[in-house]
This record gives sequence, C-alpha cells and structure tokens, in this order.
Amino acid sequence: MKISELLKIGENLTDSSFVAKELMKFHTKLSFEEIFLNSNTIIKDEDGYIKLIKRYANGEPLEYITNSCEFYGLNFFVKKGVLIPRFETEILIQKAINLLSNINSPRICEIGFGSGIISIILAKNLKNASIIATDISKIALEVAICNAKTHGVNVEFVNTSLLDRINGNFDFVISNPPYISNSYKLDKWVLNEPKEALIGGEIGDEILHKIIEISANRTNFLACEMGYDQKKSLQEKLIKFGFKAEFYKDLAGFDRGFVARRENV
Repeated sequence: MKISELLKIGENLTDSSFVAKELMKFHTKLSFEEIFLNSNTIIKDEDGYIKLIKRYANGEPLEYITNSCEFYGLNFFVKKGVLIPRFETEILIQKAINLLSNINSPRICEIGFGSGIISIILAKNLKNASIIATDISKIALEVAICNAKTHGVNVEFVNTSLLDRINGNFDFVISNPPYISNSYKLDKWVLNEPKEALIGGEIGDEILHKIIEISANRTNFLACEMGYDQKKSLQEKLIKFGFKAEFYKDLAGFDRGFVARRENV
C-alpha cells in the first residue's frame, strides 16, 4: 500500500492528520519532507504502521509509542510511567530562568522531576547553578538520568518524596506537581499516564499546599504550576506561610501558576 493511502487510513482511525504523520515518520524513519516526496512509495510493512495507529486509537499516548517528546525546542526520552510534558510548563521554566539569571550560582531544588525536563533545561540555561531534584517514582529516576546524560548536564536526581532526606536551604524551589482533583474526568490518553503524577487529591491542590508548607523555611523563591481554579486557595496559603506571590496565566488565559518570594527576602 502507498504511503498516501496508509496516511488516509491513519487519519480516519485517529481523527488527526498530525498523529498519522508522526507515526508514519516513526515507522519509516523518514522526515516529514521525505514522506511528502515519497507519498506514492509502497510500504511493505503496512501492518506495522496500522498496529501503531491502533495503539494510539485505543488510548496509548503518541509520546509513549514513539518514546519521544519535544519540549522547549529539545527532544526528550519518555515512556509509560512518567508524565508527558505539556507546553504550558514552558512558561514556568521561562519565568524561573528570568529570575535565576540575576542570581549568582543559584542553589535550586525541583520537587517531582518526572522525565527531568525542568531541571535539565534550567541546567542548560544556568551554567553555574547547583540543582537537586526529587521524585518518588523509580521509573522517573531512570528516565531523568537518561535525559540528563543525553543533554550533557549535571543534575542530582534523588528517589524520594517532596524534600524528604534533602538537606540545606535553596535559593529557588520549583515544581509542577499533581494538581488535578480525584473527580476530574480525564480522556483515555491521559488515563494512560501515571495517576500519582496527575492527581493531587480530593480537591487537587493538596500537594501544592504541602509544598508551600515545607518550602517556607527552606527557600527564598518558590515557583509552581497549578490548576486553573486554585488561585484563591493557594494565595491564602502562600500569605500564611510568609510568601508574596505573583500569579500568571497560560496562553489560553487560565490561571496556571505562581512565582513567590519569601517576605523577608
């Protein structure tokens, strides 16, 4: 069957020309340009491509199928068991870089590193930074170490919860923690991602509250991503624990995170 014919089947089964093309690119090891120029080429292993399409149609995320995710202009290894990076997290990272660029040799801690993207990008952009990152997932530890080696950066990844067993204070604590409520309806692709990296509790902001509490006497600045409906709750918590926060919105106009500094800094 021709590439063009297979792509039509892929589009019909996935309702996405992008996914169909991405999986064709993955299956054939051809670029988008090469796929276009060779659209009349016969693909011998058409069954292999259809199997990839069906995996996606059945709810397996594209990034888990290809073991690849593009984020912040870089390519990262991902697999089942780690959260797939979302575009809105790039806003959190850019705000961190803007602030930390003015601090000499900052000491940074990331809580919940997942695939390692936040710490790795900070390390690539802040050459004198000292970065330690924590996560309870052993799969995440494996993936993050792999990504750090690929991108040639030095980050200390620790398999632990929050700031457990982490000594000392920091200039900056950053986190994209689980912040979805138990009752929130997720689509079939997101349901294939690790629940512990998505669900923050009954309300959703419980882990964020814990992060604020444990960071209060450990850092000068705290930056976190959050749910669109959690600003009021988190603002009250931040004030209670001595932080002054600026909240920011994502590109869709929803409240998406905050950057807070300790009042006495």
